[in-house]
Amino acid sequence: MKTHVKALVVGGGAVGNGIAYHLAKAGWDTMLVERDELTSGSTWHAAGLLPLFNMSYATTHIHKYSVDFYKSLEAETGLNAGFAVVGNLRMAQKQERMDEYMLYSSVAETAGVYHEFLTPAQIKERWPLVRTEDLIGALYHPQDGYINPADVTQAMAKGARQHGATIERKIQVDGYKWTGSEWIVSCTRMVDKGGNLVASEEKFEIRAEHVVTATGNHAQRTARLLGVKIPAIPVEHQFIVTEPDPMLVEYRKNNPEHPVLRDADAKWYVREERGGWILGPYEKGAPARFEYSVPDSFRADLFPLNLERIEKEYMDFIHRIPSSEVVGLKDDFNGPICYTPDGNPLVGPVPGLRNMWIAEGFSFGITAAGGTGYYLAQMMVHGEAEIDMASLDPRRYGSWMTTEYAARKNEECYDHVFILHHPDEEREACRPLRTAPVYDRQKALGAQFGQVNGWERPIYYGPLNAPEDFDHNARSFRRGGWWQYAVEEAKAIRETAGLIDATAFTKHVVKGPGATAFLDWFTCNALPKVGRINLTYALTPQGTTRTEYTIVRNGENDYYLVSAGAWTAYDADYLRKCAEDKAPEFGYIEIQDVTTQWGVFALAGPNARKILAEVIKDEFPETALSNKRFPWLSARKIELGMCPVNAIRVAYTGELGWELHHPIEMQRYLWDLLLKAGEKHGMKLVGARAQNWLRQEKSYRAFGNELGRDATPLEAALDRFVDLNKEFHGKQAMLDLGIRSKCVTLLIDGPADTDPWGKEALIHQGEKIGRLTSGGYSVAFGKQIGMGYVRPDLAVTGQKLQVRINRELWDCVVTEDSPFDPANARIRLDG
Repeated sequence: MKTHVKALVVGGGAVGNGIAYHLAKAGWDTMLVERDELTSGSTWHAAGLLPLFNMSYATTHIHKYSVDFYKSLEAETGLNAGFAVVGNLRMAQKQERMDEYMLYSSVAETAGVYHEFLTPAQIKERWPLVRTEDLIGALYHPQDGYINPADVTQAMAKGARQHGATIERKIQVDGYKWTGSEWIVSCTRMVDKGGNLVASEEKFEIRAEHVVTATGNHAQRTARLLGVKIPAIPVEHQFIVTEPDPMLVEYRKNNPEHPVLRDADAKWYVREERGGWILGPYEKGAPARFEYSVPDSFRADLFPLNLERIEKEYMDFIHRIPSSEVVGLKDDFNGPICYTPDGNPLVGPVPGLRNMWIAEGFSFGITAAGGTGYYLAQMMVHGEAEIDMASLDPRRYGSWMTTEYAARKNEECYDHVFILHHPDEEREACRPLRTAPVYDRQKALGAQFGQVNGWERPIYYGPLNAPEDFDHNARSFRRGGWWQYAVEEAKAIRETAGLIDATAFTKHVVKGPGATAFLDWFTCNALPKVGRINLTYALTPQGTTRTEYTIVRNGENDYYLVSAGAWTAYDADYLRKCAEDKAPEFGYIEIQDVTTQWGVFALAGPNARKILAEVIKDEFPETALSNKRFPWLSARKIELGMCPVNAIRVAYTGELGWELHHPIEMQRYLWDLLLKAGEKHGMKLVGARAQNWLRQEKSYRAFGNELGRDATPLEAALDRFVDLNKEFHGKQAMLDLGIRSKCVTLLIDGPADTDPWGKEALIHQGEKIGRLTSGGYSVAFGKQIGMGYVRPDLAVTGQKLQVRINRELWDCVVTEDSPFDPANARIRLDG
């Protein structure tokens, strides 16, 4: 057996074998080890469904690759992967579900996934066993279906071997040790004894330059061995298999197999199985299991069935397929399926560790296995994948994550598989958890909260004393019940003033003898002078955008970096690893995550200066906030009442404004001070949704939307923030990529009741030429607005395009950058 390899994959399920296949195909010397038999984890009892699309752009690409890849495996390996291309029919009982499917359709179109919409009559004509009188339609994907999980796993394993990989079974990993250049992986040979899998006395080590864990239900053990947190915990999933259905057997004599049927409003899926049906419900109350570890005695085992828990879903199944009412139950399964708090798997580098990668938390592991292997191999071999994988990055969760949080959120995620996934959805479990000191004050004033990285953040301010379910009932795929509140908040910032809580911003201090040289190399813009700020970007080695920073220079080698609140651990890990790499060249670099030490209020609007003038304490208060003493894009230490504030003259809304960074323990004092001062100046409390609309009027790009690891700053049309006169990380790669697409802002003449969400396809002369990455409503222009990427030749002011919303095409036009106040006169206003 090999003891030295380039890459070691730990875990022999579908995901692990998909990774081993693609790493070996890329030319890496690869070994996979499995503690039991291949497919002995959740793979063996998976239903094998292959849903093509997902609301996530990245996940849709992963699923699409898998479906295409699995169809090619037999020709390559000689093994039939058991792929039944029967299609996938998602039925809708109500218009809101159809609205969801129309938004799904937008994502599918941008990712190149074929799909159709069917009427109830068309469904009944093709599949007469399905009751359709209470349906309003369905979304149909004819190119996917289901697959035999064991067969596809074995086919990928054989393909991996054909590409040179080694696969070893009955090997348990007991420890990982990093030497600075490779991992020493401690292993034990496992043996069968009395039906149990037990450790033998044979122990050995495998040395690997890279390690990938795909340990499925054993993710918590993996986390302990690595000394990290992995919020992947299984939840019970039941499905039942019926005896043959006589009417189905008769139907099949002259007809092809039914597609996989999904009645999302009834919370189940169904497919054919040997003349009968497999029913898989997603019921309430399914518990998390193995929160800390999988018992040694648990192998290819199951939990006791709880039929009472799925009674409602079973009765809804009989309603939808009446012929099933007389059919008995043949078999049942209740096994562990891994989840994460947001439903997306964890794919990418482990925070704090080198050359350690994870692929954990797959609730749809069979669907994702091939695509995960493909894109993770790109990340490992080339440094980045061709699509932005940030939404799957393990570092989207910080050190605040706990077992209790993950378990309860994973149970919620299971329950929400078939819940309506509104784009404005904010799930309720485990909240509030991370709160700013003014949380209770905001709530008392009508704040409705969203969650970002665990933080509670006002998204809009609704009516006072609103019921607890107000926001839940305000959600919609169109203009929800919250929309008018956001309109009034946006108008306030444009007409008077607004106060936004931005405490969730990620904040780092970078200082030390090597700080200046490091940041000059690390970011693409020129560094600001002392007392000034700039907007800049850290690039990936491939030249795409890794992180957006506002950099405040407090001293010669003392910097304060502000970045997106959702990505604290993601930014911290990359920043620290890069600083560690460059310290021998540049000198000592100290990095501190000070996110929880500083609160942030953003005050913006024509009256912002007047409000601050009411409370500023200064020897010459009449000039303290003037352009001369406090110019745009500068930072000053000021005092507001008794609160010391690090103020930055910048506003994400494009108005006269300041960010007020303050000691977190003084936040309630400062809040009360600003609210009292703002009363006579028309100041309104403003949430994140209005801010998102306003920043689009200024063409301000948002990380995770316009900015990501699949586009360069030049493609994002941010040339003015790229200093090509200096050398910086990723510069040549950025130039070599060229301009594949270009970011633009569009004004849209859309439907009267729906704004774009940033997932829609852009069309020119009948051809898809790009996609929106952000969308919303513009109070300045009185119509919909969006940002997105288009073919470079069409990124021209005045270019007429169309955007697909609710399956219809609506006219839109490419505007100049920053269509609202393009000269920035309002931001620079003196006083």
